[in-house]
Amino acid sequence: MIELTGLTKRYTDLIAVNDLNIIVPEGEIFGFIGPNGAGKTTTINMMGGIITPTSGSVTICGIRMEEHPEKAKRKIGFIPDRPYLYEKLTAMEFLEFTSDLYGVNENDFLARSQKQLEMFSLSEWSNELIESYSHGMKQRLVMAAALLHEPEVIIVDEPMVGLDPVAIKMVKELFKHLAAEGVTIFMSTHTLKVAEDICDRIGVIHKGSLVANGTPEDLRRLTDAGEADLEQVFIRLTEE
Repeated sequence: MIELTGLTKRYTDLIAVNDLNIIVPEGEIFGFIGPNGAGKTTTINMMGGIITPTSGSVTICGIRMEEHPEKAKRKIGFIPDRPYLYEKLTAMEFLEFTSDLYGVNENDFLARSQKQLEMFSLSEWSNELIESYSHGMKQRLVMAAALLHEPEVIIVDEPMVGLDPVAIKMVKELFKHLAAEGVTIFMSTHTLKVAEDICDRIGVIHKGSLVANGTPEDLRRLTDAGEADLEQVFIRLTEE
């Protein structure tokens, strides 16, 4: 479960995120959409413990991030929009490094890493240096690493960037499967069709503030959009 309470980030005179209050229950896929510069990535980084809020709090599975950051982070599979990879490592070495950070049992590592590499179609490349990977392969490796410790919460920023249609379909099905098993997923995306396809609820952020929150049907009713697709709803909610 994820709970954001009064979450705010201020940079001098700029309020990047303004008093966000969001609860995402266990097993829900929550989509987070907004224009460029709306505050999506800032929110994601506060949720992952990368940056500190000016005020408010992030609670992950009942653990307050500011009070017990390491304990909270162990619950999270964090997938940033621009992941950093140690490109002089092989994929298997990178997964081993990640598993050590999260305290994965050595006896479980091999089976888990092989499972993730196979799932993300990287098995044949497991002993190749990451620097030889395409952008899409690197993105898939980051996802594999984020799932290695079997997190209860997944926080992901733009998960489909750089992925081909086959990989996008696989990731969508994977997220649905994980949610059905009780994993909570918070997903920021510009790909509105993806949000509409897999998210149980969608929050719309504009100029740092949450302007709408609900199912796609709720958002259509809010904007009197009828049967319009999410793109038209999004435009109505964020137009000046």
